Amino acid sequence: MVSEKVLIVYAHQSSGSFNSAAKDAAVEVLTAKGCTVEVSDLYAMKFKATATAEDITGKVKNADHFCYGEETKLAWEAGELTADITEEQCKLTEADLVIFQFPMYWFTVPAIMKGWMDRVLTLGFAFTHEKRYSQGIFKEKKAMLSFTTGSQESMFTANGINGDMNVTLWPLQNGILHYCGFQVLAPQIFWAPSHVPSEARGTMLESWRMRMQGLLGENPLAFTPLDCFDGENGYQLKPEVHEKHATKEFGLTVGIHLGKALPPNNQMKAGV
Repeated sequence: MVSEKVLIVYAHQSSGSFNSAAKDAAVEVLTAKGCTVEVSDLYAMKFKATATAEDITGKVKNADHFCYGEETKLAWEAGELTADITEEQCKLTEADLVIFQFPMYWFTVPAIMKGWMDRVLTLGFAFTHEKRYSQGIFKEKKAMLSFTTGSQESMFTANGINGDMNVTLWPLQNGILHYCGFQVLAPQIFWAPSHVPSEARGTMLESWRMRMQGLLGENPLAFTPLDCFDGENGYQLKPEVHEKHATKEFGLTVGIHLGKALPPNNQMKAGV
């Protein structure tokens, strides 16, 4: 049996942080299970966060009206992307599972991690108009978010001041990961570790270690397949799919909710 390859994209500056401990636990447990684990430590790498024309080593097609998506697609095809991008693309190509480990900043990933997504997931390499969502380029790969929050769990509920965490996760999990075809595993959320006693942080890490024992066999979160939408009609849900769910209590997903109540834990638990 070929060992699974895991890429951890890690964004925290401090080796004494909870995020560092979570990353180290993943490396230790997954390596012990026979996986090959590689870490992209973005701050240590001083990874460039801005998607600019400097990401292309060759000549650009239209310098007067520079379009990053189109230009990097051409550069990727010609082998003219900068080394920091191509190295990450090679790691991603080899990986069976990608874990993004980070502290949540302003309800999303830190800028340096968003820069990794903006620059590494280039048009052509990570997605095309035809190959996206359930028919995406990375549909044989799995990906997941593992992150810490500053707020306690109760604040990220449907009645909490921050709103439903399922809604917060939709742009990252559907709009980036699933868009590129990844099978998205349920997120590992460490709620406000800086506000709990050290024993509670130890319990959080232990639950993460336990989960990793079966992580690669987990079922992914549910998303509406691409073929449920009519490409000839603005990618609207097909009438027969709409009719099938007309009498159901909940919408299909957090984003495709059909004006109904959101399916509970749609972005946080598999099989719901």
